[in-house]
Amino acid sequence: MILRPALKSQVKRTWRRVDGVLLLDKPLGLTSNDALQKARRLFSAAKGGHTGTLDPAASGLLPLCFGEATKFSADLLNADKTYEAVLQLGVTTDSGDAEGQVVATMPVAVDEAAVRQALPQFMGDIQQIPPMHSALKRQGRPLYELARQGIEVERAPRAVSIHALELLDLSGDRLSLRVRCSKGTYIRALAADLGRALGCGAHLAALRRTAVGDLDLADAIPLAELTVLDEAGRAACLRPVDALLQSLPRLDLAGQAALRFGHGNPVDLPSGLAGAIRVYADGRLIGVGEPAADGRLWPKRLVQPAELTV
Repeated sequence: MILRPALKSQVKRTWRRVDGVLLLDKPLGLTSNDALQKARRLFSAAKGGHTGTLDPAASGLLPLCFGEATKFSADLLNADKTYEAVLQLGVTTDSGDAEGQVVATMPVAVDEAAVRQALPQFMGDIQQIPPMHSALKRQGRPLYELARQGIEVERAPRAVSIHALELLDLSGDRLSLRVRCSKGTYIRALAADLGRALGCGAHLAALRRTAVGDLDLADAIPLAELTVLDEAGRAACLRPVDALLQSLPRLDLAGQAALRFGHGNPVDLPSGLAGAIRVYADGRLIGVGEPAADGRLWPKRLVQPAELTV
C-alpha cells in the first residue's frame, strides 16, 4: 500500500479594497513588479501599482500605491530621484553595470582632486545616450533583447538633468556618489561617461535609491520586516492617499461647491492658486483639479469615498 501525502487545502484569497501609499525598501534581486505583488498579497489589496521601475540589481525606495492612490501614481513618475551609487573604476562592461560582460580593464590612478574636477561637466542639463541594455524600444523590441544578440543600434541622445552630484567616498578603485536627477536619467550611463572622463573606464557596481520627490528612504520599511508584521502592524505602515500630493497647493471646499466638484463639475477658482490643486471636503481628499481657460477649477481625478465601495 502506497501512502501519498495529503494535499494542502487550497485557500482562496479574499481581495479587498485598500487605499494608501506604502514606502517600501526594495531588496536586491526583485523586480519592482515582484516587490509590488508580494506587498499586495500581504495586504490582500485588490488593486496596486508602483511609481517607477527600480531594477533588480538596485535596492531602495519604491513607493507602492493601493486602491485610490493608484490614480496619482503616474504623477510621481515625473519626480526627481536621488541615488547613492558605487562605481567600480578601471573595469568597463557591455551593460554599464556589474551584470554585464567585461569588455576592457585599465589601471586606476585617480585621486579625489581628479574626481572633483570631472564632476561639474555632468551637472545641470546634459545629453545622455541611453545604454543598449535598457527597456527602451526600437521597432517594438526592447533594446536589451538586441544587446543580448550582440546587436548594437544607434541611440539618440536624451536631455536629462543632474541637479546634484556629490562625491561621498573614494577608496582605491571604488568611487561612491550621491546623485539627484530628473526622470529618465540612467545612472549606468553616468558611471560609464564619468569613467571615460577619468581616463580609466568604470561601471556601476551598486545602486540604492534614497528619495523620490519629497519621499525619503528613511521612512520606508524593508520587505522582510513587512512580512513578519500582523495585519494591524502592516496597516500602520500605510500612508494616506494624498501622501503623493503634498507638493500641490490645497483647496478646501464646503457645501454645494464640494458636491459639484465631487460629481465632476467645475468650481470657482480662488485667486492665488495655479496649476494642479488637491481638493478636500470635510478634511478628506476628494480629488485633484486643474484650472481651465474659463477661470474655473475642473476635476482631473476624483477619489471614490470608501463608504461607497463594497
